[in-house]
Amino acid sequence: MISITLPDGSVRAFDGAVSGADIAAAIGPGLAAAALAMRADGVLMDLKAVIDSDARVEIVTGDSEDALELIRHDAAHVMAEAVKELYPETQVTIGPAIENGFYYDFARPTPFTPEDLEAIEARMREIVERDEPIERELWDRDEAVTLFEKMGERYKAEIIAGIPSGEAIALYRQGDFVDLCRGPHLPSTGKLGKAFKLTKLAGAYWRGDSNNEMLQRIYGTAWADKKQLADYLHRLEEAERRDHRRLGREMELFHFQDEASGMVFWHPKGWTLYRLLVDYVRRKLDKAGYVEVNTPQLVDRTLWEASGHWEKFGEHMFTIEADDRTLALKPMNCPCHVQIFRQGIKSYRDLPLRMAEFGSCHRDEPSGALHGLMRVRAFTQDDAHIFCTHEQITAEAAAFCELALGMYRDFGFTDVAIKFADRPPGRAGSDAVWDRAEAALEAAAEAAGIGYTLNPGDGAFYGPKLDFVLRDAIGREWQCGTFQVDFVLPERLDASYVGEDGERHRPVMLHRAILGSIERFAGILIEHYAGRFPLWLAPVQAVVATITRDGDAFAAEAAESLRAAGLRVELDTSNEKIGYKVRLHSVRKVPLLLAVGKREAADRTVSIRRLGGADQEVLALDEAVARLVAEASPPAA
Repeated sequence: MISITLPDGSVRAFDGAVSGADIAAAIGPGLAAAALAMRADGVLMDLKAVIDSDARVEIVTGDSEDALELIRHDAAHVMAEAVKELYPETQVTIGPAIENGFYYDFARPTPFTPEDLEAIEARMREIVERDEPIERELWDRDEAVTLFEKMGERYKAEIIAGIPSGEAIALYRQGDFVDLCRGPHLPSTGKLGKAFKLTKLAGAYWRGDSNNEMLQRIYGTAWADKKQLADYLHRLEEAERRDHRRLGREMELFHFQDEASGMVFWHPKGWTLYRLLVDYVRRKLDKAGYVEVNTPQLVDRTLWEASGHWEKFGEHMFTIEADDRTLALKPMNCPCHVQIFRQGIKSYRDLPLRMAEFGSCHRDEPSGALHGLMRVRAFTQDDAHIFCTHEQITAEAAAFCELALGMYRDFGFTDVAIKFADRPPGRAGSDAVWDRAEAALEAAAEAAGIGYTLNPGDGAFYGPKLDFVLRDAIGREWQCGTFQVDFVLPERLDASYVGEDGERHRPVMLHRAILGSIERFAGILIEHYAGRFPLWLAPVQAVVATITRDGDAFAAEAAESLRAAGLRVELDTSNEKIGYKVRLHSVRKVPLLLAVGKREAADRTVSIRRLGGADQEVLALDEAVARLVAEASPPAA
C-alpha cells in the first residue's frame, strides 16, 4: 500500500506503484484533463512517472507556478520538431526555456528568413493539433551517441559523449522527433496549446564559445493562454516604442560609435539630463550628511589584489603598463574610499562617516552584452560608503531606505521591491564573518520595517545586501539601488578607528547606491516616461516658436524672460509653418510649446500647447512665466 499526501493534507491510498496520471484520475476527471505534470516530494516530474513509495504529491496544472516553465520547454521541442520536418538538413543543438519564452539553436547552411519563421510557427500549430504523446526513454550513453550520429546530429552526439560513461541518458520522443533532455515534459504536444509566437532570429556560437562555429538561434514566447500572450506582445510593442536608443536619437540626447565601443557620447540635451540627475542626488546627499570625495581613475593592481577585486573582477578590468607597474582603471570606488578613511586617526566620534562620490568607473564588458545606456563600459555611480560601528548599522540602514524610497518616488517609481541577497558560493571572509553580517542586515531590515524577499546566493563577494528593484510604467523590473554590509574589506585593507575604550577597532563598511549607474538610470527614465519627462526633468522644458515673422521680436523677449526665471528654453524662429514646428518639437518630446504670432506680440501673450494635448491656453507673458516656474520646480531636498 502506498500513501500519497496531497497539498490540502488529505491522503490517498493506492495498492501499488502509481503514476501522476493515476493520482489525478483518482481525484477526479476535471483534474485528470487539466494535469500537466506533478511534483513528488518537491521534485518536478513527468505525469507518467511512477511513484513506488509514500510521497507528498502536487498535480501541476495550467494555473500552477511550474506550468509556464513546462510550456516553454515543450515549445522549444515542438519548434525543433517543426524545423526538422520542414528543413531536414538542419541539425538541432540546444533549446532551453528562458524568461518569457524559449529558444533553440540550429546548425543550417542556409540562413532562416522571417518567412521561414511563419512557416515554422504554422507547422508547430499542426504538431499541437496532432496531440503526439511525449514519451521518456532511458538509453545507454554509447548507444545514444550512436543513435544521434546515425541521425546526422553531431552536436547532440557531442553533448552526450561528454556525459560520464555508465550514466543513463534520458531521451524524449514525440512523433518521429527524438531529443536529448533531462525533462520533465507535458504528456503530449496537444497540452502545449496555441498561445505561442516566434519572435526573432539571432546568431549564437556553439556552446557560447566565439572560437566555435556560428549557429542560428530562433527565439519564441509561450504562455498559458492567448490573453497572456496578447498582453506580453503588447508589452513588447510598448518596449520597442519606448526604446531609449531610438528616443535618444530623436530627442538628440546621446549616441554611440565603434571608436569608443560601450561609451556614451552625450549631446548637450542629454548632458543636461545627466547633470539634472547628479545635481538632484547631490542636494539629497548634502542634506543627509554625506561628504563628497573624488578618487583616482588609475590605481596600481596591488590595491585591487589586497581588496580581493583582482581575483574576482580582474578579467573585467582595463589595464595599462607604466613605469614597470600594472595600473587598472577602477571598476568600482570602494577600495579608494578606504584609502581616504585611513588617512589620519579616526575616532568613534567621527562615525558614522558617510563618504559619497560620483565615481567614474570602467569595466571590460563583452561586446555582445553592450546595450545602449543599459550596459556600457564607462559609467558613473552615485556611490557612497558609510563607515560606522556595528551598533550604528540599524540606524544607517533605516535612514538609507527612507532616502532611497523617497528619491524613487520623486522620479515616478512607486512600486519598489526589496530583495535580501545572502552569501554567494564564491566569497571572501569566513562563515563566522558572514553569519555576523547577515544577522546584522536582517536585524536592520526588521528594525526599519522593510519587507523583503530572499534572493539566495546573490550577495556581493564581501557581504550580504538589500537590492532595490523598481517596476516601470509597463511592468518591467530594474534593479537599481543596493545596500551592502561589509566586514571583509575593512579587514583586508586595514581600516580602523579608536573606540571609546581607547583601543583600535574595525569599522563596518556599508556600500550603498540609489540610482546605481547614472547612465543606466537615465536609460530607465527615458523608457519609463517614453521620453515625456516631468517638467522638472525635461532637458528642454519649453520652446518659444513663432507663427509669423511679426512675432520674432516678442518671441525672443519671451524666451529670454523664461530663461531669466531659470527655465530651459529654446527659441524657434525658423521659416517653417507652425504645424511643422509642433510636430518637430513633439517628436523631440518638449513638454511645452509657446506659440507667438502677430496677435500675441501685440497683446504680450503666449499661446501654450502641452505635449500630447490639442488644447491651447493663452496667458499674459508675466503670468505664464510665474506659472511655469512654479510648475517646473524640482522636488525639495
